[in-house]
Amino acid sequence: MPAPITEEQTRLDREALLDAAEALFYAHGIQAVGMDRVREACGLPLKRIYRLFPAKEDLVVAVLRRRDRRWRASLTAHVESVPDPRERVLAVFDWLAAWFAEPGFRGCAWINAHGELGSSSEPVLAEVRSHKRAFRDQLTAWVSATGIPVAEPVYLLAEGAIVTAGIDAGPEPAEQARAAVETLLGG
Repeated sequence: MPAPITEEQTRLDREALLDAAEALFYAHGIQAVGMDRVREACGLPLKRIYRLFPAKEDLVVAVLRRRDRRWRASLTAHVESVPDPRERVLAVFDWLAAWFAEPGFRGCAWINAHGELGSSSEPVLAEVRSHKRAFRDQLTAWVSATGIPVAEPVYLLAEGAIVTAGIDAGPEPAEQARAAVETLLGG
C-alpha cells in the first residue's frame, strides 16, 4: 500500500499543476489545451489532477485567482514605491508598459478567459469580474489620492491599453494611455 500523500506534497503538486496549467492556458488558450497536455506538462497522473481539481473549470478558476494575486501584488509594489500621488497614477502605466514588453506577453489572461469561457462558465465569469473590480478599486484609490475626479477615465484608459497591447503587442498602448492620463491629471 502506498504511503499517504502529505499536506506538503499536496501543496507542491498543486503548485506544479497550477504552474503548468497557467503557462499552457496563457500561451495557447484554455479550450485549446486538454487535460492530457496539462498532465504531460506537470508530470502528475490524471487521477491526482482530478483529486486536486475535480473539473477543468475549477483549475481555470484557481489559475486565474492565483495569477490575480501575483499580478496585483506586483503592480501595487511598483506603484506604491512612488511617493507622489500623481506620479503613482502614472507609474501604473509604466508598469503596464513593462508588462506588455515581456517575452511571451499574450494580453490579459482575464480578458482571454472571458473571451473563451465568459458566456458559458459562471465561475470563470465571476473570477474575471472579481479581478477587474479589484483593479478598478485599486486604481480608483490611487487616482482619488490626487484629488482630481478622473478615476473612471483613467481606468478605461488602462483597460483600453491592456486590450490593445494584447492585439498589437508592445509597450506603445501604455505609453499613449500614460500621455492621456498626464493630460487628465493636469500635467
